[in-house]
Amino acid sequence: MKYITLLSFVAAFSTTAWAAPETYIIDGSHTLPRFSYSHFGYSNQLSRFDKTSGKIVLDRQAKTGSVDVTIDTTSVNTGHALFNEHIQGEDFLATAKYPTATFSSNKLHFDGETLVSVEGTLSLKGMSKPLTLTVNSFQCMPHPMLKKDACGATATTLIKRTDFNMGKYAPNVGDEITVTLPVEAVKE
Repeated sequence: MKYITLLSFVAAFSTTAWAAPETYIIDGSHTLPRFSYSHFGYSNQLSRFDKTSGKIVLDRQAKTGSVDVTIDTTSVNTGHALFNEHIQGEDFLATAKYPTATFSSNKLHFDGETLVSVEGTLSLKGMSKPLTLTVNSFQCMPHPMLKKDACGATATTLIKRTDFNMGKYAPNVGDEITVTLPVEAVKE
């Protein structure tokens, strides 16, 4: 009987230890947020940000956690240096005054073991607004090259430029922006 009680105690302790929140540091070389918009109806233009940092805290058993992402808006990459400067100007990102955009959340929604959405706040160009990311893929497993646990996801959302005082040329240049956030993070 003492042996069964001891096993029950060890099993309970092991489950509690596994349930602890785990912190993952965002890998900036594999986390490159993209945004696309209609350009006068001719085409959908695609650009990205080249510098992203942050952390993700997950308690997969409790289905809770937090997400903190910082995007260096001066790293915008449209594929053309002159256009990068244009997007960084006052009419759009105003990077001289607001060199970062942030997304923060402590509301993660799971369907079983799968993360399906993240509700949080996007702060961009001096304004903060609620935002929900729809998670299209989610995977946690040992990283085959780094030999550490890692998690990754791809999430999408829509924002309106006019909501963040960036509405120049709207509606001819699309007001609605599709944001795609591929993120990979390695356990601390």
